[in-house]
Amino acid sequence: MALRITGSADEPELLFLPWQVPLEEWPADQLVALPRGISRHVVRFVRVNGVVYAVKEVAEPLAEHEYGLLRRLDRLAVPCVEAVGVVTDRTDPEGEDLEAALITRHLQFSLPYRALFSQTLRPDTANRLLDALALLLVRLHVAGFAWRDCSLSNTLFRRDAGAFAAYLVDAETGELRERLSDGQRQQDIEVAHLNIFGELLDLEAGEQLHESIDPAETAEAIVVRYGRLWEELSSAVVVRSGERYRVDEKVRRLNELGFDVEEFEVTRETDGSLVRVQPKVVEAGHHSRRLLRLTGLDVEENQARRLLNDLDAYRASMGFSDADQEIAAHRWLTDVFEPVVRQVPRELRGKLEPAQVFHEVLEHRWFLSEREGRDVGTLAAARAYVADVLSKKPDELAVLGKRSGSPSDTTMSLPPILD
Repeated sequence: MALRITGSADEPELLFLPWQVPLEEWPADQLVALPRGISRHVVRFVRVNGVVYAVKEVAEPLAEHEYGLLRRLDRLAVPCVEAVGVVTDRTDPEGEDLEAALITRHLQFSLPYRALFSQTLRPDTANRLLDALALLLVRLHVAGFAWRDCSLSNTLFRRDAGAFAAYLVDAETGELRERLSDGQRQQDIEVAHLNIFGELLDLEAGEQLHESIDPAETAEAIVVRYGRLWEELSSAVVVRSGERYRVDEKVRRLNELGFDVEEFEVTRETDGSLVRVQPKVVEAGHHSRRLLRLTGLDVEENQARRLLNDLDAYRASMGFSDADQEIAAHRWLTDVFEPVVRQVPRELRGKLEPAQVFHEVLEHRWFLSEREGRDVGTLAAARAYVADVLSKKPDELAVLGKRSGSPSDTTMSLPPILD
């Protein structure tokens, strides 16, 4: 039977990878060294025409199921890896059947959780990872997706200002519905709790867990964080006549969490004295969408929040009114953001994304200004940051350019990225 590839036609060179060879035996010169999470399947990274792809060997029904789910989640703007194609009807030169392969595009600047700490997982890093994972789980549930295998290992993380943004990697056990029941959500939370507890015990056994972290308490924290977030998103507000400000407060809190409200369901209590207002949360990414609309910059949510704060401060300092937001945004982009990014020389551009560089320059400006007792200015801070901080950071993108001689199925084949 002839080899069959279903998916995007953007990269025809994928057809010429050695599909007749089991993935575990692919020649080293075809592979790219990238840190990987623990997987029950064989996973390898390849680079074709400068783009890095992840290839996972898995049974055909699961490959096609996951490919379809990832495509649908992408259309719903849920953070996940991009599905590129499915390769089926593979056979080796002797005619023996080989498993199907799922191809996804590698998420640039992303790392598995084990690559985000050096020797031990510290409490602060653990908290930020759990915050990102809880938010991802809520976004998936809002979209109607039951993951059924939520874990740190099945997630990729990107830096997002002082936090992390989480992306779903493994969707083969998932299911997408119009809406999830409370029982389906609860099952996902219990699985996440159990998986994270096991992952932390594994780190503890390997002496990679900070002594102050209790695996059971930390795993329980994902349940608490998810519960608080879901309650804020799903709860109604009951108001009296003249208390419209409480509805505005609710919307602002949801916006601060990064969610937009599309519409309200309003019901009046039987005696007519109270009104129950139920906001319908439609999509996360409130700040990133506003920044994209104003400047064209497409960045993570917390990065967008930080950049918008700087933009708003710039607008106020330059005397622009609310009606002139677009004009102020254009001026800020050309007078503030782009000059900072241009301070990074070409050889250092693989260190961090431009938005993350800008965020860290703002942090560095605050540090230098406090030390010197005066405002040192953004450009001066950028020059100092590039020379003193960025040049010493590990390269989070440059790993794409290296090849692996004997890749393993676990992470840590590359130096970990220090906080």
